[in-house]
Amino acid sequence: MSEFVDVLRQEHRNIESLLRVLERELAIFDAGETPDYEVVSAVIGYFKDYPDACHHPKEDMMVEKVALRDRAAAERIGDLAAEHRAEARRLHRMSEAVENVLRDEEVLRETIDKIIRDFIEHERRHMEMEERLVFPAALDVLRTEDWADLALKLADRDDPFYRIEFEEKFDTLRRAILAMAEEAEAERPD
Repeated sequence: MSEFVDVLRQEHRNIESLLRVLERELAIFDAGETPDYEVVSAVIGYFKDYPDACHHPKEDMMVEKVALRDRAAAERIGDLAAEHRAEARRLHRMSEAVENVLRDEEVLRETIDKIIRDFIEHERRHMEMEERLVFPAALDVLRTEDWADLALKLADRDDPFYRIEFEEKFDTLRRAILAMAEEAEAERPD
């Protein structure tokens, strides 16, 4: 049962590790120095692909099952898909802002800071809400057969929502980003 939620919680920890990388690069930018834009771009690329390809479909499947079992719990959760769409819009805005900086367009540092900070803060609030509302609701109302059905869908190699290769690709990418960030940090003067 809780293995499914454990996977989602681990994915949140992985996402948080990349938010911390982004935050460190933002602090460098805020100090008037040049962040490692390769690292920043890699983090943005990860967020453009990973959540919609791997993470959100799992949450959506779980919330659909919650809605079938307990309408009130689903109403407390709210429109998770709309929140995910709002995340995508904030990500797009952040991506465009970084691209403008890379093209040497005139952009105020405060504007860039605000856009990136907004993305980071909303991501954290969203994950906190899921940890506080969505996961406990699922653990409370879903039955053994619901969890079995979810596990079966994840194991279904023909299901277009889930491919183990995607998970492996994104895990490798996340590790590479973290290594790049460590390398960039080591190369910076104290």
